[in-house]
Amino acid sequence: MPTGVHLRDARQQLFDAAERVLLRDGPHALTSRAVTEEACCAKGVLHRHFADFDAFLTALVLDRSARLRAQARELREAVGTGTVTDHLTEALTTFFGPVPVAIIPLVTFREELRARLRRAAPGGGPAILAQITEAVAALLSEERDLGRVAADADIDSLALSLVGGGHLLFADRDSGPPAREAVRQLVATVLADVVRRRPD
Repeated sequence: MPTGVHLRDARQQLFDAAERVLLRDGPHALTSRAVTEEACCAKGVLHRHFADFDAFLTALVLDRSARLRAQARELREAVGTGTVTDHLTEALTTFFGPVPVAIIPLVTFREELRARLRRAAPGGGPAILAQITEAVAALLSEERDLGRVAADADIDSLALSLVGGGHLLFADRDSGPPAREAVRQLVATVLADVVRRRPD
């Protein structure tokens, strides 16, 4: 086990190592030893930068949460282009990438992590599913403002349906992500009654 490897950007390299362990072995395999072994550094490196392992996990989730916010901003720039169904299909495919899908059970099953996230971001913390739901609702609201979604559409219920269905489609990591057409079918079904149809 290497003990003297110098990490130029230790925090980011530890985050990246944790991500690799999470994606390869699942949330139950994510321990401080697994992370430092994956990063090829001494265990003390992690504790030099973080008070304890839950502090590290909190910082990891906050870091990946910031990436989701950046992706949401990029997707909002495409509002009004293409079709609403294709736009929301792209959104679900983006938001339910491998890392967010792996982080969801990590947050779900670690009570102390959830508590720290709530303290870090009062109002519920960046629970990934809640964050994705908020982003999808914002996209639907903007499409509604442009007249591409019915004015009386229940945005919150639509967002919950899309995110809940999307999570079920993407959650089975062993078989890989769903086909894009399966995601598109979900979106088209959920939005069938509210999307303003236009001739192709």
